[in-house]
Amino acid sequence: MSFLTPQALRYIEENQQPLVDLIARLCAIPAPSNHEEQRAAFCKKWLEDAGATGVFIDDALNVIFPLGCEGDGPVSVFMAHTDTVFPDMEPFTPRIENNRMYCPGVGDDTTNLAALLLCVKYVLQNGLKPADGGVVFVCNSGEEGLGNLKGSRAVMERYGRRVRQFISFDGSYPGACLRAVGSSRYRVEILTEGGHSYGSFGNRNAIHLLAQMISDFYALKVPVDGDSKTTYNVGVIEGGTSVNTIAQQASMLFEYRSDSDVCLEKMEAFFQSVIAHYRAMGVTVNVELLGKRPGMGDVDPDAMEALKNKISAIMEEFCGKPATFSSGSTDANIPLSMGIPSVVFGAYHGRGAHTREEYIELDSLPTGFKIVLASILDCFA
Repeated sequence: MSFLTPQALRYIEENQQPLVDLIARLCAIPAPSNHEEQRAAFCKKWLEDAGATGVFIDDALNVIFPLGCEGDGPVSVFMAHTDTVFPDMEPFTPRIENNRMYCPGVGDDTTNLAALLLCVKYVLQNGLKPADGGVVFVCNSGEEGLGNLKGSRAVMERYGRRVRQFISFDGSYPGACLRAVGSSRYRVEILTEGGHSYGSFGNRNAIHLLAQMISDFYALKVPVDGDSKTTYNVGVIEGGTSVNTIAQQASMLFEYRSDSDVCLEKMEAFFQSVIAHYRAMGVTVNVELLGKRPGMGDVDPDAMEALKNKISAIMEEFCGKPATFSSGSTDANIPLSMGIPSVVFGAYHGRGAHTREEYIELDSLPTGFKIVLASILDCFA
């Protein structure tokens, strides 16, 4: 039996151009992590214009639309994030060329956000009611970078153990993520006496010491735990005053990731040992934890398998092949760390995520639209 009725398929066919138009409108609304106010306001009004009641924006800048969530019964969460990795506060202008839409953030996660909104509109237009428990639709904040999953955290704090399944629309299809990659992100600063490059030659240079520390980090052979994957990266370095000044200050942004809690613990121990080594040398080292994403919790294997099988069957019906599952660092990290069955997948094909050359393939949208709507309607009578 198909996951979508002829009525739902007709809605998707009739709303292909509205989907493209909505993606373009959302692209033009700036939404850097921690500054999602404009997109949040747009999404709230859009939902209300579509007939939603009870929509609100929480303190984390999530746009939340609970449907049938009265009382304390179970709920299913469907979400797509509003923020992008780009700091720009000026509107982007998407362009269409060779059946592709180009724009920073167009795929990650604007296309999925637009698909979610149009699927909610279908639910409202047809007066659908959740079949068992409530449904929470969320246009969430803070998925990217130093947003530190603030939106997902706030949603899970609000609904907690009521959440029986969590689906985030992010990325593309037929790939899906159902295992959390945990991470820690630090700012490390080194301070020295510095001085004039000629007159104070021989004084310690913060940039030199930072470079040595980076070399120490990169000398590590990553730990292994079964088929786990562990990585590390220095993404930003700053410091110094001028070409003729021995640097008094230098800093870096450092992160490590793994889909194994064992490896996360080993990486943390290694990180702290390097910091302790430089402090023991008399170097002033300041460490600030910028973000921490939890890894996997104890998820019921039967419930997880049921969710996995459902999504794989949806993918197989509309893509012609089952989903391919992997690990990832996503909004699902929070519910997965709490033991709640969760999965992440998207509604498009494209390339260049997190670059200014990002694009989506417009021909991929009809299939992606079907996948998203099918996963949502599974919760409705």
